[in-house]
Formats: sequence, C-alpha cells, structure tokens
Amino acid sequence: MGRLSVLLLGVANAFYLPGLAPVSYCREGQENPGDQPCTADIELFVNKLTSHDSAIPFEYSAFDFCQDTDGEKSPTENLGQVLFGERIRPSPYKFKFDSEETCKKVCEKKYSGDDDNMKFLKHGMMFSYEHHWIIDNMPVTWCYPVDNETHKTFCSTGIPMGCFVTKDGTPKDACVINTGYSKKSNFYLFNHHDIVIYYHDGLDGGYVGNRLISARLNPKSYKSGECKGDPMAIPQELKEDITVPYTYSIKFVKNNDVKWASRWDYILDSMPHTNIQWFSIMNSLVIVLFLSGMVAMITVRSLHKDIARYNSLESQEEAQEEFGWKLVHGDVFRPPAMPMLFSVLCGSGAQIIIMTFFTLFFACLGFLSPANRGSLGSTGIVLFVFLGLPAGYVSARLYKTFGGEAWKSNTILTSGFITGTIFIIFFVMNLILWGEHSSAAIPFGTLVVILLLWFGISIPLTFLGAFYGYKKRPIEHPVRTNPIQREIPEQIFYTKPIPGIIMGGILPFGCIFIQLFFILNSIWSHQIYYMFGFLFLVTIILIVTCSETTILLCYFHLAAEDYRWWWRSYLTSGFTAVYFFIYAAHFCSSKLELRDGAASLIIYFGYTSIMSLAIFLFTGTVGFLACYWFVRKIYGAVKVD
Repeated sequence: MGRLSVLLLGVANAFYLPGLAPVSYCREGQENPGDQPCTADIELFVNKLTSHDSAIPFEYSAFDFCQDTDGEKSPTENLGQVLFGERIRPSPYKFKFDSEETCKKVCEKKYSGDDDNMKFLKHGMMFSYEHHWIIDNMPVTWCYPVDNETHKTFCSTGIPMGCFVTKDGTPKDACVINTGYSKKSNFYLFNHHDIVIYYHDGLDGGYVGNRLISARLNPKSYKSGECKGDPMAIPQELKEDITVPYTYSIKFVKNNDVKWASRWDYILDSMPHTNIQWFSIMNSLVIVLFLSGMVAMITVRSLHKDIARYNSLESQEEAQEEFGWKLVHGDVFRPPAMPMLFSVLCGSGAQIIIMTFFTLFFACLGFLSPANRGSLGSTGIVLFVFLGLPAGYVSARLYKTFGGEAWKSNTILTSGFITGTIFIIFFVMNLILWGEHSSAAIPFGTLVVILLLWFGISIPLTFLGAFYGYKKRPIEHPVRTNPIQREIPEQIFYTKPIPGIIMGGILPFGCIFIQLFFILNSIWSHQIYYMFGFLFLVTIILIVTCSETTILLCYFHLAAEDYRWWWRSYLTSGFTAVYFFIYAAHFCSSKLELRDGAASLIIYFGYTSIMSLAIFLFTGTVGFLACYWFVRKIYGAVKVD
C-alpha cells in the first residue's frame, strides 16, 4: 500500500494524472515523426540548495554558479512550491538526446582572494549544502554504496556542492568518497559532474521516441578544465586569485528493463523504510488491541453491571446509598470553563481532521505523488481554506449548546484565532528568511494571495457555517443539569487532572513516533516521502488510540465523581502534541545538528510549533468527540429521576 502513489504515476493510456504525462525524446533531426511529437532537447532545471546542518535553503544563483544565458523562463510554480521554498530555474546545462559529451565546459568563474562570492561558496561547503537538479520532472540522483558486502547503494536526490577537511585531517561528508580529498583545512568544490541518463526504447514500449527513466550523477573536483589531475582545493584562507572551471560529461544508456511508470522505484527501493513501517504499524496495532480490551472490559462488564444495578433500584434511599459516575448525572453536561475557547478549538479541530482525511485520500490515489511537485502543500492549504464552513458550523453549534450569546465574537475567533496564530508564526519566520536572503522567503505577492484566501474565502465560509450552526437547535443532552453545582470529592493521584492528561498522551504518541521519524526526516533531511498508504493507516490507528485512551480515563474520573470531563477529554489526547514537540527537539539535536546560528533554530521550531498546534487540534478534537459519545451513551442508558 505504501507504493500506491508510485504505482499510479503511469496510469492507463486514456489519461494521465495532472503534470505526470510522459515526454518522448528522439535524436536531433528526427523530431515530430507523424502525429506523435518528440523532442531532442533535454532541459535540466536547478532547484534550491539545502543542507542537513541548516534549516535555511538558498537559490541556485546565490552561490555564483554558472547561470543560464539563453533567457529561458522558469517553470510556473504552484502555491505549495512557493510556500515551501521550491525555486525551480533553468540551468546552463543543455543536452541533446543520445548526444554524448566529454568534459564539456559550461563556464569559468574568477575570484579575487576571499571575496564575498568565495566566502559564500565556503559557507555552502562548510554546512554541506546540496544541489537538487531535475531532468524530465525526475530528480537527478547521486548513488553511492552504503554496504560493500551486499553492494547496496543509496540514491540521494541531494548532490553535494563540495566538502571540506578539518584541521586535524578528518574528511567531512562527501570528502570520504575519494582519498584524494585529504589536505587539512581545505575545501573541495565539486565543479565537474559525470551524468548518465537511462532511457527506455520506444520500439520496446510501443510508442514513438524514447522515455527517460533515470538520471544519475557523480560529482567530482578538478583543478584544471581538462577534467583530470588534482582536485579543486581551496584553502581555508584564500589570499590569491583563483579560477574555477565548471564542466560536465554526459552519456546515454538504454535500459528496457524499467518501464516509465516505475522509474521512481530505484530511488524508493534504496530507502530501507518498508520493513520498519510495517513494524511501526504492528506496534501500533498491539497498543490498539490492548486498549480495545480495556475499554471492552469496562463497557461490557463494569458499565453493564452498573447500569443494570442503577436501573433496578426501587427506592430513593437505595439510590442515595450508591456512589460512582451516576451521582454526577446532574452536573456531567454542565458547560465547561471558557466555553467560547473550547468551541473555537473544536471547530478548528474539525477543520484539521477533515482536511487531513481528504489530503491523505488524494495522496493515496496518486494525485499528490512526488512527481506532482507542490501538490501536497497546495491541496492542504486550499482544503483548509474551504473547510472554514464546517469549522464555523461546529463551533457555533457547540457554543449555542453551552448557552453562549456572544455569537459574533465566537465566529470571529473561529475564523481568526488559530489561522491568525499560524500566520503570525509564519510571518515572523518569513522576516528571518528575508533577512537571510533565503529561497524559502515568501514573496510579498504570495503573502497577499494568502491573505486574500483567508479574508476572501475562509472567513466568509466560516460566517456562513456559523449562521447555519446558530439556526439549529442546541444539542439536547440525555439528562438535565442541576442548578446547584455538586462538590467534587478529594481525588486520588491518577484521577487528578494533570497526571491523567500527562498519561493520556503517551499511548497515542507511541503509535505514531516511528512514523514521525520518517516524516521529519523527509522534511528536514530533504528525502522523498511517498508512503501515504502507511500514513493513512497510522492516522486511523491514532484516531482509535486517542478515542479509547480518552474514554478509559474519562470513565475513571467520572467514577471518582469528577464531572469536569470537557477540557480533560480534549487535553488528554491533545497532550500528544507536547510529546511530539519534545521528540522534534530530540530529532533536531540528534539528527540535524543545526549549527549555523539562531536563525535555523527559529525556523525549525517555528515550523515544529505549527505542526504541534495542528496535532493538538486534531487529537484533542478526536478525544473530545469520543468522550462526548461515551458520556451520552452511558447517561442515556440509565433511568434518572
């Protein structure tokens, strides 16, 4: 199921998923045979440069590499690409299909000692920045061995721009691939690239032309423009002028064993994730089965006996002698503290839940595959904007049930509190990225578009949903609420609010923490995430776990005659977000080692805060809905005088 999105990359001949139609290539002079066109020109596009040691990406042009001089236009970027820093630009690398080149010169750069451009190149090599190149909508990969005994290789979509050797002679990152990169306190710029393009012959595939199935690259460093000899070593302190030649070699290899629809497989197969993903799901299922057994034992045995006993009581004196959850029936549906805030969080949580399910549904169908760049972000944002309608409805209906009368304030908060918080965090990070001249900085025009989507679509839809929510009658509860509030007895340790909330987030987090590693790794280590089938299953398991955990703890504190279940049900499962934030901090310190200053840390924890907020709303709302269903069921099943 994890490869469902990949298998759907090449669907039936009747149609292709948006942006995923194959392109046929043919040799120069053989273009457009008949009515099935093909082209000889192969375009190589460059994207932003990223690093594992920094959260701040940069455009290709920021490092003074060779630039395109033909004046070609950049591909049109969608909203998701712009928001997540995709900056795809034309490159000076021009190829003709099946036309091989050896040591072809692209350009030459001259530097006057340690000028600003050279300092920035050194900065990029110091922090292991990587190229991201694209040919035929496929990432150009750098494949290198990871196990000499099994001959396994790992194909990375990041191509190192260079490397460096420390003062004690320790080669860092890509410098370990060649023993020639060994001089102390030296930088080695990879200014030559050996490119191999594999293609599938149209004669074997039943179509005109040829289709590209992979593009692989091997970065090298040469001091001379003849592509041989000593590497391009740049001292730590460069005092003299230096000339850097940029060259490449390219060859074409026919490979009819791989079909166009399966051309992503060699990248995905090199990532040993599948077995670990199944282990994660089995681990989560064990937790779900354990919780299901506990909930079943409580609901089938304890509650069934309690309800039967309560309903069989014949006198008022017998009822007064009883204790437990039935004694708080007159207070259990008493509105919670801060009912407006509670309603707003539930409305925004419903918005997040529906958005998550629709996004994962489209992703599992293949519409949001890695080949359709930026589609995942664009779909999520557009869905979030249009789902202001159910957010307003849920918030208004719940607030009216609580007896709230400030409906205008409730609707304004529903449309602006969570969205505004996210926008403020995002805007602060954008100011930092602007100051760092990063490619991830959102242009002013895009910020205007986001505000137009918010004020022009999301807020009106929220008001429309709130209008229909307020028109509905308040939700009727199965029991009446007493006018005088009952005193809550002294609670034992595990039924007190804080211990229960802290314990409540452990099990849901245990179901998802392995999946979180791959998600964080794909975001911050710039790897391809494609296992949306696994993610969908884990999301279902998370919902079940949050529901069962909240129901279990809800029963315990109701049995202890504590009827304040509204906020506790939300915070119990919502506390999963706190564990996620702690895990993300651990991931940052152990896997990323962001060492280029406070800006990277602010960016990392800014995005982590947004993700934590989304998880809090998702899990908290799920826990509340499960607990609300449970409370209505048990109090609707007993006879109340």
